Amino acid sequence: MTSFDRKLEKQLKDREFDKQIKEAGNKLLNPPSSIDDLLTLLDKVENLLAYVEQEPSKSMRDALLPSVKALITNKLLRHVEMNVKVLVVSCIIEITRITTLDAPYKDEQMKEVFQFIVAVFENMPHVSTRSYKKIIRSNYPLAVLSAMETIMNLVIDESEDISLDLLSSLFASVYKKGKSECFIYVMEIRGANNH
Repeated sequence: MTSFDRKLEKQLKDREFDKQIKEAGNKLLNPPSSIDDLLTLLDKVENLLAYVEQEPSKSMRDALLPSVKALITNKLLRHVEMNVKVLVVSCIIEITRITTLDAPYKDEQMKEVFQFIVAVFENMPHVSTRSYKKIIRSNYPLAVLSAMETIMNLVIDESEDISLDLLSSLFASVYKKGKSECFIYVMEIRGANNH
């Protein structure tokens, strides 16, 4: 196979991938009423997004637009099913990873997205459920952990009403430390915020 053939093959694969992402995003704009169908669709979107690299091409950015728009609609952000909310959070996290240099939403929308994420974490079901396993992972690179720490510090600084249990769980997951160390760290932050 010549280099021209390989390049052509890659372009065809890229176009097909762009098409799949755009189609899935368009389906999210008018989500299925069945929770099982919606969960399947959100799983598909999340899996597709996981393969998109940061700083995507113009055609990929265009293909992402339906998903970017759909994920912040009331149909998804206000959904009552926790598993749906968790998958929406997972997809939003993928979108923000992909568009890391260029925020995918306006400031007010980002504020609403962060509030939604915090609310989902506050109401996270038991650790053995599908929802918990979907968000909490242990194989993040150090750069991601550092960014997560910065974001969580900003959220904590701006928040007045985050439960201590939630904070302890978040820090335990990110830092892989024991609960007592996280508790001390959270108490230090809380103490600093109260002064």
